[in-house]
Amino acid sequence: MGLDRMLHYQQVVAAEAVLNEITALRQRFPISMVVLGDQTASQGWKDTLSQLPDPPRIMLVDERYTTLEARDRYWQMYPPSGLVGLVPQSLRKISRPIDDIVAILLIERYLNRLTGT
Repeated sequence: MGLDRMLHYQQVVAAEAVLNEITALRQRFPISMVVLGDQTASQGWKDTLSQLPDPPRIMLVDERYTTLEARDRYWQMYPPSGLVGLVPQSLRKISRPIDDIVAILLIERYLNRLTGT
């Protein structure tokens, strides 16, 4: 996601593929910073990302409640169709990992902190 809040890439990547994926993405986009949640394994990821050539800056953001927010955002981004739309949102099952949506929320939190909104 750029500073303009335009989403340029969205994907859940296996942990063992992250460094290769970031390397490939840096050939397409001017990535100078990575936003991480400040709790779950953030120090380990900081250490891993520091192995990259010209390591990006790491910004830690409060990640509390992002999984719950990501569930809501998922249904905004991918509204249910048919009879599933009649099922209360809290009872719907999301059929894929939503870590990509959590990442979007973390970046938005960082950008909100920058702009004071």
